[in-house]
Amino acid sequence: MSAFRVSRKPVPSPVQRIWLQRGLDQPGGKLPLFDGDGQSIDPRTIQACIDQGWAEPWFANPLKPDWLVCKLTASGRAAATSRAGRPHAKVELKAIKL
Repeated sequence: MSAFRVSRKPVPSPVQRIWLQRGLDQPGGKLPLFDGDGQSIDPRTIQACIDQGWAEPWFANPLKPDWLVCKLTASGRAAATSRAGRPHAKVELKAIKL
């Protein structure tokens, strides 16, 4: 085993980053349940962000208990605004919005 190990902090995928960025300008950092086209956010995206500590469950919705209502964490804000590891994130973001 090598004495030199490089450990990288996980960075969000383009889809995860877009979802996290949408919470930046919301009160309390509330993350959306639906994308810009009205489609629900993939639960795997939400769960992956929770697992990485970028989002946390906010409250349980009694009318829709299967919906995960989440908010950004401090590390989620940093991940959403960081460009590290994603030099073309801005281009990907524009391509997805078209």
